Amino acid sequence: MRLTITTWNINSVRLRIDSVARFVKAVRPDVLCLQETKCPDDRFPLKRFKRLGYQHVALNGQKGYHGVVVLSRLPFESFNIQSFCGKADCRHISAVLGERAGLRDPITLHNLYVPAGGDVPDPAVNPKFAHKLAFLDEMRASSALRCHDSNRMILLGDLNVAPLEHDVWSHKQMLRVVSHTPVECQKLVAAQKDGRARARRPRHRHARAQAVARLVAALRPRPGDGDTRGVASAMRNHFGSCASRKARTSTISRVA
Repeated sequence: MRLTITTWNINSVRLRIDSVARFVKAVRPDVLCLQETKCPDDRFPLKRFKRLGYQHVALNGQKGYHGVVVLSRLPFESFNIQSFCGKADCRHISAVLGERAGLRDPITLHNLYVPAGGDVPDPAVNPKFAHKLAFLDEMRASSALRCHDSNRMILLGDLNVAPLEHDVWSHKQMLRVVSHTPVECQKLVAAQKDGRARARRPRHRHARAQAVARLVAALRPRPGDGDTRGVASAMRNHFGSCASRKARTSTISRVA
């Protein structure tokens, strides 16, 4: 079975809903995971997404800040919300796809919005950075985020860390910038290794360029559009670092 999953930091789902609609009509992912929805659950545009084909929705949102959602064309077996660092700040939602979705063995999708960490990479003087490091530590320690022999999972979202050299234009020059510091990269990689997580991304520049081209075509403003700032922001950020890219689509084959 072939499964396509898109993850996108949408930065207000109600403000960018037209951009999302254009994207999903062009790309048609099976599952759409959004972060920073900035929308309480009772105000989420469910009807619009259902018209777009996403009948199955797992929500964890709040007014004004954060918020995550998993939208699917395929039915869920279950979904769950996990809190980190003692805060109910809507940074995690998981959903299980299984027999009802046509999968022989179930697979759990964890959609995460890791704290950005503020501007100063020093936990002693920046509480936001301290919170981010604690969040990454809890990710590593969480049994729910560990792959065992009997379960399969995908961890995705806006992880707000760019650990690889080709994630950004100059990894070495950004080592003192939040989201690129050695301590953040080490903690994220440790969480991936302890959870037996494997991440796939295009290995070659031309493959990544093709993915960018598809996104740009889907998000290009059209005559008569209203507020196109969200489109411009998505396009601009997609050409930036991996830590801030807005929409990324992966195709997973043979998941059955």
